[in-house]
Parts: sequence; structure tokens; C-alpha cells
Amino acid sequence: MHSGKMKKKNRAPRKIELKIDAIGSEGIAIGRTDDGMTVFIKYAAPGDIVEAEIYRWKKNYAEARLLRVIVPSLERTMPRCEHYGVCGGCSWQHLHYPLQCEWKRRHVEDCFFRMAKVSVDIIEPIKEAENIYNYRNKMEFSFGASRWMTDEEIKSGENIECDFALGLHVPGRYDKVLDIKRCHIQSEYGNNILTTIREMSQKIGCECYNAKTHEGFLRNVVLRTGDGEMMVIVVTKSPVHESDNCMISWLANEFHNIYPNIQIIHAINDSLSPVASGLVRVIHGKGFVTETIESIKFRISPFSFFQTNTNQIANFLNSIFEIGNIGNENIIWDLYCGAGTITLPISQKIKGRVVGIEMNESSVLDARANTMNNNIDNVEFYCMDLHRTESLEHLKGLPNPDCVIVDPPRAGVHHRLLEHLLAIMPPKIVYISCNPATQARDCAILAEKYKVRRIRPVDMFPHTFHIESIALLELIES
Repeated sequence: MHSGKMKKKNRAPRKIELKIDAIGSEGIAIGRTDDGMTVFIKYAAPGDIVEAEIYRWKKNYAEARLLRVIVPSLERTMPRCEHYGVCGGCSWQHLHYPLQCEWKRRHVEDCFFRMAKVSVDIIEPIKEAENIYNYRNKMEFSFGASRWMTDEEIKSGENIECDFALGLHVPGRYDKVLDIKRCHIQSEYGNNILTTIREMSQKIGCECYNAKTHEGFLRNVVLRTGDGEMMVIVVTKSPVHESDNCMISWLANEFHNIYPNIQIIHAINDSLSPVASGLVRVIHGKGFVTETIESIKFRISPFSFFQTNTNQIANFLNSIFEIGNIGNENIIWDLYCGAGTITLPISQKIKGRVVGIEMNESSVLDARANTMNNNIDNVEFYCMDLHRTESLEHLKGLPNPDCVIVDPPRAGVHHRLLEHLLAIMPPKIVYISCNPATQARDCAILAEKYKVRRIRPVDMFPHTFHIESIALLELIES
């Protein structure tokens, strides 16, 4: 609803009153004007009546920003985090958790049925998370030489240091960092550590990395937890100034005295890449954390990939076992296997052999160490890029699998690998994805020879629109 007809040719910002009907892709709410134009708006809930300002017109839709909630939906709740609406990381905090899960499942359905036109025998109820706060075992924070000023900070009139921030990047701004005091999806212990590092960095006077000029010393703080242990990784450029060396010395001495039971890693990244990584130097500790999953102990190095929600991993793995009906296979391939989070538990379910393939060398080294440390003898890991032709040639030399598990990045499976799977025709494929849109797209390609039998969504990321989707594809009998 809104006052008056909105002229689509009018490109000036315009305030409207809007009722929210649904939530679309990327977790953005949807409403429609009286003349039928679709409007996308963040931070609104189905059932809300809101005042919004349209700031961008497209041919068939418009984008708006939320000004205020006139009549709140019964499904709306008060966000816990003070950074909600600016950080962008937990953009669904205003939705009751059961509603979050309902819309995540609807998103999976929409991707398969409407967008990709793929039929599915059954999409199961979502496997909800038991812990919806303090659940992440890894958080990456950035230092920034250009701090994002919130509306409240600007209105306060206080003199705030703008060339220092330690927190998360503001959505859409690679150069702006929101200073995060407390993150509710990591542990409170992690928040205390972040505060300590922030205060000492400012006291010592180290310069934060400037994403535009590529100058400055401090780049990232990465916090990882495991079985009752924590690792702190401070990523910097190579030290140049006296203050830089003072910071490194503080980490090795005073910081270690404050937090004697945590591991401390210093990583140097002189590249232009914004990714939190670098040449690792262990200051204190063994250089990896350990996580026990399904009685298997996993070694996790500073920058290795591992599922970020430890509390939900058991549900995640059990869903893979159940959906895939794992147990009678002789050969299983686990493609994009990371440090073997899926590979090693599956190796304990079958009498045959499991092959894990991953392009990240650090993850493969961890996977091999995990295999040895757990005395597992029916798994082998290869480090290779599955999107390269020579890697597919290597696959041709392996015994054909009874089942292939794929857990690709958000972009999905490369077309060459999809063609290879269609050529070798394994009896079943278990496709795991954190992006149902690309998963559905790839399943549409595989539909030439495969039928999607079951999908089970598993919520690994409460308060976000992200969802893990586990799909079973079975070869169609000719």
C-alpha cells in the first residue's frame, strides 16, 4: 500500500508505505506496491507494514531502504546485537528462529521448483540448530584505517578515532570496517580477546591496513576454537616501524601472560589479497587446534577450512549418512573434501575405500595427518583443482565410485566436472551445498541422467539466510 500511484519513470527517491509479503533470495524481504511493482527491502519481516524509501528502480522491480516499522509483524523479534543492521553478518536477527528456518526451507524449494525447474521427490523438514548464539568456532575480523561511523556515533558529537577499527567490513564497502565490540555468534571469551587486542593496538600506535593505499601494518585477527582450546591468529604486513615490532613482542609476552592457555600465531601477508592468510609463525602453542567429531580427532591448521558450527556437525554428518544411505559402498569419492570432515567419518561407515580431493594444500596436509592420527587405513587424499582438465584426467585413473559426494564452494560444480560425472555415471551422488541456487542449477544439468530423490536442509548458520542443503541424486535406470 502507498499514497498515490507511483510513476515508474520517476527516478527520484520516494517514500512509500509497504506491506511485506515474503522473503526472497539473499534473505531480502519482498512487498508490492498498489500498482503491482515488486519492492525488495532488507531487515523487514513478512507481515510488517513499513515506511520505506525507494532508491533504485529497475525494469520489473525496485529496491528500498527501511525507514521505520509502522505495524510490526507477529513474527518479528528484538535483535540482540547492537551492530544489527550495520554489520550485515546476522541480517535475520529480527525474525523468530522457527520463521528463519521456515523461509530457508522455502528458499530451497524455490530454487529447485521455480528457478531450476527440477523435480524432487521430497524436501524434508529443516534440521534446526540447538544453539543459535555463540556457535561459531571460527571468526575473521579485519583491521581498517577507515572506520565506518554509525548514525548514533555521528549524532553523539563525540571525538571518535576514524583511522582505527577492528571488526567486520560493512556490506558493499571493501574499504570501511565497522568497529565490533561484541559479536553474539562467537564465544564471550573471544569477545574479551578482541577487546584486549583492540586496546593494545591503539595504545602501541600501530597503523591499520588501508585497503586503498595498501599501507599499514595490522590486517586481521582470526579466532579459532577446538576441544576446549583457542587459537588467536594475528595477520600483519612485514614489520617496518618500531611500533610494529612492539606489537609482535607484546603478543609473545604480555598478551600471552593475560591469556596463557591460548595458542598465538603471527602470520605475515604482504600481498594485495584481502583474504585472511599468510606465512605462519607459531609464537605459542602447537600450531593447530583439535576438534573431535564422531570419535575422530581432527587437526585444524590456522587457515584450513572446517565447518564453523561444531554443535551442528553431528546433525550435518548424520544427515549425509541417512540421505545417502551410506554403508554398502566399495568406493566413495569425496570431492572438495577440505580437511576430511566428511571423508573420515564416512570411512568408518564402509568396508571399502574413500578418496578425498581438495585444492587447498593446508587442508590436504591436515586431512592426511588426521588419517594417520586416527589410524584410518582406507582413505587417501589428493591435492588438486577439480576445475582443471589435468585433474579430471587423474580422476579417470581412479576406480569408478559407487557414490560421489560433492561439497563445492558457493559458485557450484565446474561444468567440466559435471560432464565427467555424467560420463562415469556413479549410481548415486550426494550433493552438499551452502548455495541452493547453484546446487539446483547443477542438478538441472545432472537431470539428464539423475533424479533428485531427497533433500534435507540443515541449518548451520542461524540468524543468516544461509543454509546447507543435502541432496541425494540417483542414476535413472535406462
